[in-house]
Amino acid sequence: MNYADRLEQCYSGALFDVLREKGYPDQALPHGIRPLNPSWRLAGPVFPVGGRRTTELGVHETILEWTTFLSKAPSGSVVVCQPGDLSLAHMGELSSETLQRRGVRGYIVDGGTRDSAAILDIGFRVFCRYATPSDIAGRWVMDNLGQPIKIGALTIKAGDFVLADLDGVVIIPEAIVGEIVDATEAVMQKENLVRKAILEGMDPREAYLKYGKF
Repeated sequence: MNYADRLEQCYSGALFDVLREKGYPDQALPHGIRPLNPSWRLAGPVFPVGGRRTTELGVHETILEWTTFLSKAPSGSVVVCQPGDLSLAHMGELSSETLQRRGVRGYIVDGGTRDSAAILDIGFRVFCRYATPSDIAGRWVMDNLGQPIKIGALTIKAGDFVLADLDGVVIIPEAIVGEIVDATEAVMQKENLVRKAILEGMDPREAYLKYGKF
């Protein structure tokens, strides 16, 4: 099983704790970014993209740049977008259908989406801040494909990994992905031992002292 699939069996709280213990205490993105479907969990290598508001380009030019992005997003990746905008929708039904058919695992945006009901029916995993019917045509342009972006306090690069679930979005720097996935799986196994002990009647303080985890 590859790192993406293994990470999708983990959860963001355990991953965050492991990163903190390894000296990376602030790897969570802003808490306003949420899944359209609360049950969705999404993980994989990041393909960062970005854009900006514009009054200089028309509908044709902005849609052309958007479709260029759709054609270049790598299969197996999770697209993470910094739109530099909090008023428009930066994902929709047809784009979700396109990305899903091309093998993209999901889309995380520090911005908005529309066609939410259709995206839920498709099952393409979108995490966003809000929903709005306002689209990008003639008002916003994708101008960064694969270059580093910044969301909150974090700089995110191609090759970093991401895990997103109902609790939030956590970024793993590329250089430590393997060791962090291994450590997170180990933590979850230990948590299972604590859970079993508690359910069998062990005092929670004793369980913590025995397993060093709670």
